[in-house]
Amino acid sequence: MKTLLSILLIAIATSLNLQAAPSFAREPIVTEFDIDESWPKYPDHIEQKGWVSGMAIDDKQQIWMFRKGPDPVQVFRTDGTFVRSWGKGLFKSPHHLRIGPDGMIWVADFDQHVIQKFTPEGKLLQTVGTPNESGEDETHFNRPTDMAILPNGDIFVTDGYGNRRVVHLDKNGKFIKAWGRYGSGPGEFILPHAIVHDSKGRLYVADRNSGRVQIFKQDGTFVDQWTGLIMPWGLHVAGDDEIWVCGSSPHWWRRHNKYQEYKDQMFMRFSTDGRARLIWTFPLGDPENKKNGETVGAHCLVKDKDGNIYVGDIYTERAQKFVPVTARPPAPKK
Repeated sequence: MKTLLSILLIAIATSLNLQAAPSFAREPIVTEFDIDESWPKYPDHIEQKGWVSGMAIDDKQQIWMFRKGPDPVQVFRTDGTFVRSWGKGLFKSPHHLRIGPDGMIWVADFDQHVIQKFTPEGKLLQTVGTPNESGEDETHFNRPTDMAILPNGDIFVTDGYGNRRVVHLDKNGKFIKAWGRYGSGPGEFILPHAIVHDSKGRLYVADRNSGRVQIFKQDGTFVDQWTGLIMPWGLHVAGDDEIWVCGSSPHWWRRHNKYQEYKDQMFMRFSTDGRARLIWTFPLGDPENKKNGETVGAHCLVKDKDGNIYVGDIYTERAQKFVPVTARPPAPKK
């Protein structure tokens, strides 16, 4: 009898303690992300086909997408409203898209072996590289993947799928220097897949297949590398030099003679010292059975001024908007 009474008293005390100190945070510390299922709003005349491999956000908070489909360049507002599309028949293999300091639109087309500069309305202004000719010299790329445009107009290109180097050119596309070769050491690359710069002019290169981000000075001097955290597919710089990366958790790209692109999907935010400040994972989906909030090949991302994250996906051929959530209403009482 005493034993039963003791158990009962312990149970009551435990229940009171749990009520006084629950096992969850009343004011959550972690930021969650919900999917905005209403974004974007496609008009009937614009195709939704083709991988979304490049994204950027302009000073009007408009989201730019670059996709391999009938309507390659697509622009939407953050509320999902369609703005414009252009580029029919201009590209073979769209990859990343960037916006220069002058507001012009830069794109990388790796099967044409060029990067190109357009007005926001789609007028071609400049082509760098020799169209439809690959090479590894001062006038040729071999399947370039991305470009970073500095405030002075200088261009840094990840040259990329065919070569394993970063190429530095002036604003007119004149060759200045290049660095990099195939390898796993500092300043070497397995696959330089994306490139961005911060406010101090440092360059961040997503060396995708090695699972690292490498940081350089503009003269090619190696500064640092972040390894073992993410397989980086896309890069974006927002706010006070927030470095955003999308991809998947780390793994060997090739194991037992098989290639594994990813086993999950995620994005991360880093500070420039390499500290991970935020991680958010989302399910690896199925291209044949698309579900909102899932991706298959998260390839690019941007952040708007309200903290919303937009992720472009290649294999489900879509972009999605993830909305940060720091508080939720209480569950209704039953």
